[in-house]
Amino acid sequence: MPSKHYPWIALSNTTLGMLLATVNSSIVIISLPAIFRGIHLNPLEPGNVSYLLWILMGYMLVSAVLVVTLGRLGDMFGRVRMYNLGFAVFTVGTIVLALDPLHGGAGAVWLIGWRVFEGIGGAMLMANSAAILTDAFPADRRGMAMGVNQVAGIAGTFLGLVAGGLLSEVNWRLVFFASAPIGIAGTIWAYRSLNETATRAVGAKIDWLGNATFAVGLTALLAGITYGIQPYGGHDMGWTNPWVLGGIIGGAAVLAAFCVIETKVAQPMFHLGLFRIRAFAAGNLAGLLAAISRGGMQFMLIIWLQGIWLPLHGYDFEDTPLWAGIYLLPLTCGFLVAGPISGHLSDRYGARAFASGGLVLSALAFGGLLVIPTDFGYGTFALLIFLNGIGSGLFAAPNTTAIMNSVPADQRGVASGMRATFMNAGMVLSIGVFFSLMIAGLSNTLPRTLTRGLTEHGVPAGPAAQVGDLPPVGTLFAAFLGYNPIQNLLAPFGVLGRLAPDDLNTLTGRSYFPNLISEPFHHGLVIVFSMAIAMSLVAALVSLLRGRRYVHDDDVRDEPALQNASPGAA
Repeated sequence: MPSKHYPWIALSNTTLGMLLATVNSSIVIISLPAIFRGIHLNPLEPGNVSYLLWILMGYMLVSAVLVVTLGRLGDMFGRVRMYNLGFAVFTVGTIVLALDPLHGGAGAVWLIGWRVFEGIGGAMLMANSAAILTDAFPADRRGMAMGVNQVAGIAGTFLGLVAGGLLSEVNWRLVFFASAPIGIAGTIWAYRSLNETATRAVGAKIDWLGNATFAVGLTALLAGITYGIQPYGGHDMGWTNPWVLGGIIGGAAVLAAFCVIETKVAQPMFHLGLFRIRAFAAGNLAGLLAAISRGGMQFMLIIWLQGIWLPLHGYDFEDTPLWAGIYLLPLTCGFLVAGPISGHLSDRYGARAFASGGLVLSALAFGGLLVIPTDFGYGTFALLIFLNGIGSGLFAAPNTTAIMNSVPADQRGVASGMRATFMNAGMVLSIGVFFSLMIAGLSNTLPRTLTRGLTEHGVPAGPAAQVGDLPPVGTLFAAFLGYNPIQNLLAPFGVLGRLAPDDLNTLTGRSYFPNLISEPFHHGLVIVFSMAIAMSLVAALVSLLRGRRYVHDDDVRDEPALQNASPGAA
């Protein structure tokens, strides 16, 4: 029997695992410029954009795709066993990433491949941590435990921004090496201290067809949506690209086939009957919508800070990635303040009020970000993102606890995996959704604004028009990576050396591009944050529909209990 201290051992180790997994999902966002300089590759050249997307997205994509499968394997073969293996796989991946011996495209492929390998380890950690905690803690204390664990997970995505900026200032390899000693210590600690406290599924078989169709369908769908932001055939975006359409339509069709398969096989990977439990279905849908809006906010705030606000306040473009992470710390503080408190209170009062109230607060914070000027006063901005963090913290822990409380004990691993899939898929979808909305907003105003501004400062009409006609995604990625956008846009046309010194200094200075793009960017921001408000409010309504606090009978192990779970009992 585990000791009375075992729940706290499980909480501390799984929290470390979640923090490590989520920090590394975002750590490359800020450090990408240093990484690409280190492997001698320009990510903004047309043939290299795919390297950029896959280094950025590979980890999150594989995490989204594999967590359900790995959660089910945890139910079958031991959640602690899968979790411990995940720590080891993750640690090996991060060490090999830091040792990349190649340059150029080959160096990028090395990083992409091993980021995917590292992501498999991260998926093992994310898929099984909530299930291990649900096994270790009684129902009346799970909210507090989930609060600590989930806040560590969500805060990790923002702490990764700061860590990536700080480490890449020293050496890009430290972005990966820094996780190695923590991973080694965590792996040893997990193997020595965690115990299997749940009964494994006896005689269970792997649903190969279900696993394959789920992985192929979700990968094709998410990859298609991500590639939709790339220009294609003279269009600013790639939504008419046959490969993009094939990925989205084909992926959706394969996922539909997965749903049919899961109703036919004797031992499915995922019991679709779980979605008849209202708390499970509503919690996951609300989690998906919240993850999309939160991920979109993260990327938009980074571009806002790096492309406009920080240069206007005296920061060189190459320094903006680090400082963007630092100036976003109030968001993380909001998570840290609200998460454990709401988790603890939800143990007593249930999830609805905290989860729905948090989402409404997040929507109000988005509204505040809409009305402040692009060159804002930082105090107001910090307060608004702090409130957004509070809202996300209020939502995350009660929502996760309600989901995990609602399922039978022998389905906790796969249920935890499905919850993580919705969260990770939401982060991936946010890039396609919000970048597309921002590009659509910029396309209406940026070309003529950019062309007019360049010609006013001595750029010949031909190159100025060509730069103005470039898809806005190039400008966004330049700002996102901390490059000097105007210098990067004009360099291929060979006109920089022919400009008068005053015009050159003006165009490539800190204030020209931010002032030029402020109005078009705000136009796009209105579209993006309006969508985020709508998603948050819909998620709040869905969260309200979860019903009163509901805890599934933990002693139930048999299949009929799953089939007979009342949809209204949640």
